[in-house]
Amino acid sequence: MHRTYSELRSLSTFEERFRYLALRGKVGEATFGFNRWINQDFYTSHEWRNARHGIIVRDNSCDLGIRGYEIHSGLYIHHLNPITVEQIESGDPCIIDPDNLITVTHRTHNAIHYGDERLLPRPLVDRRPGDTKLW
Repeated sequence: MHRTYSELRSLSTFEERFRYLALRGKVGEATFGFNRWINQDFYTSHEWRNARHGIIVRDNSCDLGIRGYEIHSGLYIHHLNPITVEQIESGDPCIIDPDNLITVTHRTHNAIHYGDERLLPRPLVDRRPGDTKLW
């Protein structure tokens, strides 16, 4: 399945967007393995920093680009379609394509990769005078 930001935008709720992006990986499953230095070099590059900044602005610093889920610290940029060593080495345009990137929190990022919806942020509960029910 090839995921795109263009398609993701059509989903209006946080939960729908999460389900669209969920990868259902396993903790400890190899991603870059011994080649981790390659993606670390990429994530410190000028090219990545510019792309990252543009995505944060586009998404208004909101988790999965949803208003009401503002991120105040620990912001990540997630590739909708996982990237490979070969894509980084060849300079594949998909690694900085805005249609392949979304702003997320660390918790949401882990939930996407490992399929644990319990990690997702919960919406705030509106409180009213006389409301004695605990959250």
